[in-house]
Amino acid sequence: MASIKALRNLPTLLRLSHGARLSRLYSSTAPSTYENILVTAPKPGVGLITLNRPRALNALSTALFQELNDALRQLDHDKSTGAIVLTGSEKAFAAGADIKEMEDLSFSEAFNTNFISSWSSTIPGVRTPLIAAVNGHALGGGCELALMADIIYCSSTATFGQPEIKLGIIPGAGGSQRLTEAIGKSRAMELILTGKNFSGTEAGQWGVAARVFDSAEACVQGAIDTAGRISDMSSVAVKAAKEVVNKSQDLPLRDGLEYERKVFHSLFGSRDQKIGMAAFTEKKKPEWSHE
Repeated sequence: MASIKALRNLPTLLRLSHGARLSRLYSSTAPSTYENILVTAPKPGVGLITLNRPRALNALSTALFQELNDALRQLDHDKSTGAIVLTGSEKAFAAGADIKEMEDLSFSEAFNTNFISSWSSTIPGVRTPLIAAVNGHALGGGCELALMADIIYCSSTATFGQPEIKLGIIPGAGGSQRLTEAIGKSRAMELILTGKNFSGTEAGQWGVAARVFDSAEACVQGAIDTAGRISDMSSVAVKAAKEVVNKSQDLPLRDGLEYERKVFHSLFGSRDQKIGMAAFTEKKKPEWSHE
């Protein structure tokens, strides 16, 4: 399998003519054994993972997640990668789980194999910031995958939803928990019990998405630009910031404040704290050591 570092030298088309297809944003790829994803480097410090099952509208499967988890681990351990963007196609971020993989499962098979646990086991442990750029359908597992990201960008025409109830099941990869956390119990309950979808515009209004764009191209480019800005920061401070924000979801306020203060204090032991404050005083751009 091609290493992530080898992808750094790949040319990537970033300037798009009017009406260009979304795929041109990440048309440069490296030969690899990945069959369900593409991994590229659109700019220094940024890794771009594109779900690539176009005939199945990027339907999620165990095979896809094995590749996605592997790519995420490689990028997370790559010191030259400061942020990661995850996207799909203009038609579908991921239109849901591959029903063919699960329709004949019995309870004992699903339970004994802990089915789909691998779908959500890796991303929470990734310390590098992850931005989901969502266009088209993000349904079922696709919506859950987007919700696992640290930041969600979407186009106004994107479609989110947890329609599992229509199949006689419920969300199984975090949808009932993360969606409720993002939009509140009442609204999440309505969506999950009815299988009703919601738009990219609503995702922005409800706080699911940080930014909403007019086009798929602008969405992906916006995510890449933000990832680039993040990668320009001290990786020590970035990882610490991501950690304390995530802790706010797990801890009571008082405990969270104490945790934040301890991490804040710890950063005074980093080289980058000295570099950053000296650069501010001297009115120059900091040159981070990432230590």
